[in-house]
Amino acid sequence: MMQLERQKKILDYLNKNRKATTKELSQLLDVSTTTIRTDLNQMDRENLITKTHGGAVYNDRSLDNIELTGRAYFFDERALENQKEKEAIANKAIKLIKNHMCIYLDASSTCYTLGMKLSGFTKLTVITNGINLAMALKDIPGITVILTGGIVTSVSSSIEGLLGEDLLKKIHTDIAFVSARGFSVENGLTDFSIYEADLKRRCVKSSAKTIALIDHTKFNTTSISSYASLDDLNMVITDFGLSENTKDIYEKAGVNLVIAKEMN
Repeated sequence: MMQLERQKKILDYLNKNRKATTKELSQLLDVSTTTIRTDLNQMDRENLITKTHGGAVYNDRSLDNIELTGRAYFFDERALENQKEKEAIANKAIKLIKNHMCIYLDASSTCYTLGMKLSGFTKLTVITNGINLAMALKDIPGITVILTGGIVTSVSSSIEGLLGEDLLKKIHTDIAFVSARGFSVENGLTDFSIYEADLKRRCVKSSAKTIALIDHTKFNTTSISSYASLDDLNMVITDFGLSENTKDIYEKAGVNLVIAKEMN
């Protein structure tokens, strides 16, 4: 069982039972008590639960109405999810980019998919906190790549935090392309990492336009840290999997929603 799946089960169990012992969770998930302690320590640091002597209790303050959809997991894992949807979204988004623009692409796998389509441009500046994306674009003629400053995370292959805030204050982008772990009418775009959310919030503020690239699985879910409200978004590009009912809800809330068609 993967760590993310295991910790989701722990959270679900604590939500229902309010508390649990380490031994109880070990038997439930058929793993060692050492593994459970490691999970509980991490979840406690992230304010997902409150660790107690010999177990844990549900943390009402931090997780009311928050789904554990935003847990950090490896970039390569994310890149394998919803590939057709990401391709469709990227093909729609690429039409909005013109030569001589300065754009921001976050470290999401959806923005990476978009970045892989930039080779045809002759003069473009790309600001990103995505290490994989920067490495892929650095040798393409005509594209200038600027990495944001901050802390390198090995799991998501991204740079987080605002150590490069002075740089971001000096650079104004034409379009900020961003994705998220969750998207809802109430909370807008949300991410699990508060540090990455801080960075994206600054990038949104410094951009003339903000366009969210959100596949249909992210709608009506919420992660821990909000970084953009519906009013901050000029457009949301999603895929063909979005239901008509969900589409109506977001359009009535004022979202400029663009549906990318399935590729043949």
